[in-house]
Amino acid sequence: MKKIETKRLSSGLRTILIPMAEHETATVLVLVEAGSKYESKEENGLSHFLEHMCFKGTEHRPTTGVIAAELDGMGAEYNAFTGHEYTGYYAKVASRHLECALDIVADIYVDPKLDPAEIEKEKGVIMGEIDMRNDILPSRASELFMELLYGDQPAGWPIAGPKERIEIFTRDQFLSYRRMHYLARSTTVIVAGRFDLRTVSRSIASKFRNIHNGKKSKKQATARFTDRPRTLALTKPSDQTHVVIGTEGFPVKHARIPTLTIIASILGGGMSSRLFQKMRGELGIGYYVNASHDAFTDHGVFSVSAGFDNDRVEEGVRAALVELYRLAHDGVGEDELRKVKDMIAGRFSLGLESSDEIAEFYGFQEVLRRELRSPAETLRRIERVTSRDVRATAASLFRPGALRLALVGPVRDMSVIERALEESVS
Repeated sequence: MKKIETKRLSSGLRTILIPMAEHETATVLVLVEAGSKYESKEENGLSHFLEHMCFKGTEHRPTTGVIAAELDGMGAEYNAFTGHEYTGYYAKVASRHLECALDIVADIYVDPKLDPAEIEKEKGVIMGEIDMRNDILPSRASELFMELLYGDQPAGWPIAGPKERIEIFTRDQFLSYRRMHYLARSTTVIVAGRFDLRTVSRSIASKFRNIHNGKKSKKQATARFTDRPRTLALTKPSDQTHVVIGTEGFPVKHARIPTLTIIASILGGGMSSRLFQKMRGELGIGYYVNASHDAFTDHGVFSVSAGFDNDRVEEGVRAALVELYRLAHDGVGEDELRKVKDMIAGRFSLGLESSDEIAEFYGFQEVLRRELRSPAETLRRIERVTSRDVRATAASLFRPGALRLALVGPVRDMSVIERALEESVS
């Protein structure tokens, strides 16, 4: 990787510039520390709604059509996204169009019109998106799992918010939220790809010169619960039942994050993983199964997600739990550990082949950890994980009373699932 230039401008705006002379593309990505975990109960869904509104017109580009036509005319890939702890806006273009792409992304970020009439129209779009997401049952199960772990606090709320809140948002709420969060000191501009370093650096300083200053409002600290229910179910007609089993993991700066990456890969990282071989290869119980660890600034979530035949949910839950507790008890052999490390390294390298992937790799580190590590350093940390680390970390997570289960599907007898969860820890 080429030399990376990081800088904090006098306004507090942070920049990360990653020149990649061998590439023919360039990506501009703007990340702001504003997501659902920065919202109050009355604001839930506002971060995501605001992301939509930034594409609805600026003073210089008054409509969505004008913005889209300009980006499409360059053949750009562009979009925005909202998470729990950040919102992002990006455009990926042929490198010769970078200056124009940077101008557009800066414009929609710094100077959205937030027209009241457009806000009212977009409410229908947002509610349609919520309906669509509710129909994607694996995603709905993941949201339910977060609610199970964290309850009625930002970490447990859906990013898109509830429809009844979307219906009553006003322009004043958007303006207030932007004043609290869309500030220079909470914003990072990342450019990766083929470009001239000095030219782009000057361009960012110019195009973001009107960004708001002020003191950033903090997010609510995530509270932990030891007395929450073990299970949560949503009854919904479906041809299969979607299950998420897991527990709290570790925050993004924790030393065990590399070990958790390996544990997730052992259990659900591909067709040779333990859970895939068990669920599909041996039992033929469902189509998908995966494991992941999501790390946030002040907490983490380890989860296994799977879709089971409706008549075999109890069998699937028991089989998944057996694999979790087997890893905690027996650990992993050196041959399997070597295979998993090589798989992680290979996929990691493949995932950093393009300018947008590089921009996200460094941008997310800055927003969540305030520390940049190179791909080589990231892989060195993975390489240092031992089989003893894996067993100790698995034992600390997959222990009696720690696991929770969320389920979406045609629930017939939840007590059977609850009993399976209890019996597997005895």
